Amino acid sequence: MFDRIELISMSRAMTDHAAQRQTVVARNIANADTPGYLARDLAPFAASYRAVAADPLRGTNPRHLTDPFTGGGIARTLADQGEISPNGNSVSLETEMVKTAELRSEHDLSLGVYRSALDMLRTSIGRRG
Repeated sequence: MFDRIELISMSRAMTDHAAQRQTVVARNIANADTPGYLARDLAPFAASYRAVAADPLRGTNPRHLTDPFTGGGIARTLADQGEISPNGNSVSLETEMVKTAELRSEHDLSLGVYRSALDMLRTSIGRRG
């Protein structure tokens, strides 16, 4: 029922994007000493969400996933164009720490949007004190 409300759907997509990006950042940190490993990152949420909203995937079967965020799909992973060390590794722990701070901010924003949407729903049914 709540998935049909655009604001709640968007906050859920933002939370999913933050979780997927956190997985990519954690993988980068885990491979910080792996020779030849190239750091990865996801496309920003705004670009990913607009791309999905503007050009949804076509589903010819009810089991097809037409939305990569709400359908449990994985956002596209991009190779990070960072500085490469002599052993071929491009992971910078400082850059990954900055990404982690951005992820916390993105997650907090998604929770704020979700709370606001719930407040609007409560107000609309007259249960707001």
